[in-house]
Amino acid sequence: MNRGRFLTFDGGEGSGKTTQAHRLRERLDGAGIEAIVTREPGGTPRAEDIRKLLVSGEAGRWQPLTEALLHYAARTEHIALSIRPALERGVWVISDRFADSTMAYQGIAMDAGRDTVAAVAAAVLGDFAPDLTLVLDVDPETGVGRETREGGEDRYGSMGLEFHRKVRDGFREIAAAEPERCRLIDASGTVDAVGGLIWAATADRFGL
Repeated sequence: MNRGRFLTFDGGEGSGKTTQAHRLRERLDGAGIEAIVTREPGGTPRAEDIRKLLVSGEAGRWQPLTEALLHYAARTEHIALSIRPALERGVWVISDRFADSTMAYQGIAMDAGRDTVAAVAAAVLGDFAPDLTLVLDVDPETGVGRETREGGEDRYGSMGLEFHRKVRDGFREIAAAEPERCRLIDASGTVDAVGGLIWAATADRFGL
């Protein structure tokens, strides 16, 4: 059985990652490819417990490095118990956020340090990486205005526009540094228009 493909969506608040991840799963299903959607932080019961610590509460409740380590603790569970088993079954996995978010948010925007977060990533991930990362790019004023969260999951959205501008710059830096893996997608258009760009990038990458 062929290994599944691992696709990730990343980008700032309100860029449409969740909506587009599910739309892409539907397009893959229509092409005869079995795919699942998961999310970070979260994706397994224990990782979802860690998610509650990260996405709610006061903006400054964690030191930046503590926060990065919590994300990687959840990610370790997610990879071991959800992502790898699905890939080994030949299922394509679409994750709503992955390691690039930790670098952009904690490593760059929160100043935990690029090198420090990269060292944690290397220790946890080794050579494990997405086959394709779709970075949805939207102006922070637009994105934060779009975002609506239920259940008090508004911690990151409350961090202010200057923070979100740094996050956007971080994602652009990541995409520019790894053009073979990353595709920067203009997410300012309609849901259908953005979905078309995403499908074109996915089809090109995998020859669909």
